[in-house]
Amino acid sequence: MLGAPSHPERIVPDETEPGVVALHLKRYEFALAFCDGKDVLDGACGVGYGSALLATRARRVVGVDVSGEAIAYARRRYPASNASFERMDLLALDLPDASFDVYCSFETIEHLDDPERALAEAVRVLRPGGVYVVSTPQARETTRAPANPFHRVEFARDDFEALLRRSFASVELHGQRRLQTRRHRAAQRLDVLGLRRRLPWLRRASVALGTPPTAELGLEDLVISPDRIGDASELVAVCRR
Repeated sequence: MLGAPSHPERIVPDETEPGVVALHLKRYEFALAFCDGKDVLDGACGVGYGSALLATRARRVVGVDVSGEAIAYARRRYPASNASFERMDLLALDLPDASFDVYCSFETIEHLDDPERALAEAVRVLRPGGVYVVSTPQARETTRAPANPFHRVEFARDDFEALLRRSFASVELHGQRRLQTRRHRAAQRLDVLGLRRRLPWLRRASVALGTPPTAELGLEDLVISPDRIGDASELVAVCRR
């Protein structure tokens, strides 16, 4: 499997629980609305499942990733006449200026040593009026020493938005969260000791409270919206030049 067991940073749908795949695929589903007939760049595309979804609506999709292993897998597993996959560094994209209408970059910016440089590259390769759709895990406070060993930085909402506004004229912020029953949300708020994180068997209690467990989530169990961003696990921004 192309990833680490405790922090599965590279999702391989054929080897991963469907609920975990849905958590990642939801952001690509959200981005589809911007991709009709467009030239689309998928930054840090991983094994290519998201690029394949975007290609169902886009004119052309180019998926890029720093991992040659992931790119080789994407080429084998998700071939399409309007999709291609290339090994590339997001901090130095080997792409012409103003060559894409849409640039998607999901759960990526937190991995980079220089997020500002990555954003400058995004601005460079987007055409006038282009759209940058980006997501990152939401942290309570911005930290340069996150628990996840693959992350260089994790952003709180205000700092993430401020970072994007330094590069883009328009930033619309959304949040991705699970749809939960009121009973389930109340139980989470009462868990002030964080027992659910330390005792995995307690997570199954969500079923009794009317919410599917993470492993069994479908796309319909997730929402990306500008409402209740404070409850979101991920921040999703739509940025325009």
